Amino acid sequence: MNNITGQRRVYISGVMPTVDNGAYPSKATVHTAFNFTADIFADGHDQLSASLFIRHENDSEWQEVGMRHLINDHWIASYRFEKRGVHLFAIKAWVNHYDSWISGLVKKLNANQDVRVDLLIGANLLEEAAAVLSTPDAKLNQWITALREGHIDEDLLKELTEEARLIMRLHRREAFTSVTPTYKIEAERRKAGYSTWYELFPRSTAAIPGHHGTFRDVQRLLPRIAQMGFDVLYLPPIHPIGEVKRKGKNNALVANPEEPGSPWAIGSRHGGHKSIHPQLGTLADFQELISAAKDYDIEIAMDIAFQCAPDHPYVQLHPNWFKWRPDGTIQYAENPPKRYEDILPFDFETADWKNLWNELKSVLDYWIEVGISIFRIDNPHTKALAFWEWVIGEIRKEKPSVIFLAEAFTRPRIMEQLAKGGFNQSYSYFTWRNTKWELETYMRELTKTEMRHYFRPCFWPNTPDILPPILSEGGENAHITRVILAATLSANYGLYGPVYEFGINDPHPGKEEYTNNEKYEIKHWNWNRYSRTGEIIARLNRIRKQHPALQNTYNIEFAESQNDQLICYVKVDHEAQDRLIIAVNLDLFHTQGALVKIPLSVLQLDESRSYYLFDLLSGDKYEWFGESNYIELNPYLMPAHVFYVNQ
Repeated sequence: MNNITGQRRVYISGVMPTVDNGAYPSKATVHTAFNFTADIFADGHDQLSASLFIRHENDSEWQEVGMRHLINDHWIASYRFEKRGVHLFAIKAWVNHYDSWISGLVKKLNANQDVRVDLLIGANLLEEAAAVLSTPDAKLNQWITALREGHIDEDLLKELTEEARLIMRLHRREAFTSVTPTYKIEAERRKAGYSTWYELFPRSTAAIPGHHGTFRDVQRLLPRIAQMGFDVLYLPPIHPIGEVKRKGKNNALVANPEEPGSPWAIGSRHGGHKSIHPQLGTLADFQELISAAKDYDIEIAMDIAFQCAPDHPYVQLHPNWFKWRPDGTIQYAENPPKRYEDILPFDFETADWKNLWNELKSVLDYWIEVGISIFRIDNPHTKALAFWEWVIGEIRKEKPSVIFLAEAFTRPRIMEQLAKGGFNQSYSYFTWRNTKWELETYMRELTKTEMRHYFRPCFWPNTPDILPPILSEGGENAHITRVILAATLSANYGLYGPVYEFGINDPHPGKEEYTNNEKYEIKHWNWNRYSRTGEIIARLNRIRKQHPALQNTYNIEFAESQNDQLICYVKVDHEAQDRLIIAVNLDLFHTQGALVKIPLSVLQLDESRSYYLFDLLSGDKYEWFGESNYIELNPYLMPAHVFYVNQ
């Protein structure tokens, strides 16, 4: 707390949402109620008052929102952001002498004590306020006269308790008022907090086997993707692919002439990061795809991988942007024992770092002008963290609608720093969290600690690089279970599409990777093929759209159960009166059941009355009573319930 003087008695601590004591903005989304909290206390027994003051950084006027006391000196205020961008906020708190007086007066009247002096004290407080009010208030003078005359009855007491209290709240002496530092919070567009991603390789979308897919082929698939309920279509890099050191099938060191190489090996004689692979189509074709997707309420997310193939134009034009080894060769990417001879990392320690930063920013600026407003950033943890903080900040000053997803499966502190530095969404450890204990512990870390104020997880059960053992070993049951968990635990989730839908799960020997990986070859998919997994994915996405409780990651509360193979949690949107109970069988091969203890207070259910459940996945109906009820789930039929609750 700053500006402490002997007259300021109130202490304010634990202000939330703040990140590193205000070093970074916290995150919110527009059109969503958001809670601000603090611990506020003072010596003695006087009544306190507190207010949140908040404004958009481009506005001059502050809005004041009264805070209310919850319990144990913990205070809260709710605010709905209607405008995107960075907002400034602070909390003020003061001893409310009028509230203290009226509270004491009521107690003394109830005890039939002499209150003549107390009435004079109240008159003095009202006179003090009347003297500084910008506009006179006739009611104040009436109350003052009555109190000076020693008159008090039920009607006057009610007016003093209700009407006068509102007026007197505005009268506070700033010299006695404690104020926090000013903090920042960024209100981002709705899709930053709620999105459903589908990933496919454009080159694998051709209708005819053996042909290279194009943007027009992708456009043909838009109705299917929309019907499945996805609102973000993420494309791996669409740039020319390097021809030097090109990788072959299954990451082979030597590619055959017909092999297409990895899209993440960017740049060739056909251009670099501002160019399009010639077999995909033209810039006009890409812009047509972006426009057509919008008609289906789908946004195209573009992959940005700041790395180069050996024949990228940057290598010739800016050799000082790369590291050179003592033998005169350029340093390729390595994660020993893995070697990526087809990829050259930028040297972020180059003396020419300013020009490198500006050029990389120009890549993002270019595609934003083309029409892209969502970027999935490949391996941001292998680039300078300060660069991301700068470039995202600069772009979002002018384009606050742009969303950045960090694809960083790395150490926790680095993932957290990327989120603090500006990334709107982040890949997460969900991919490897399988047991009940792991899932509950991880969700509590994400939603009940300071991380909730800056780290927005996006749950992906698979990626082109990652085939976790649970999917390779668990088959269809695992694919269904994991997507249900991803879609109901996190408001942002995604999957690597046709491979997941069709249950392809052959691992590369000794690795958590797909064999015959699509990264290195063109596939031909039967997009009309039915799969049970695909049907359930579509059903889940419809449920997510219809139920606001699933559009929030942070409203989760876990139910107790004695069976470690059965996880149960509730999600509630009180504003929409949307209450859900989700139960998932984590045993992929056996029926599991348990009594679950539902937190009725979170659901705001009357424990003396029965309540009704409608399973949004199966259509079944149930009647429950009290907090303990039995659940049994067969993974071969349906491994989960998603109950809508009504009472």
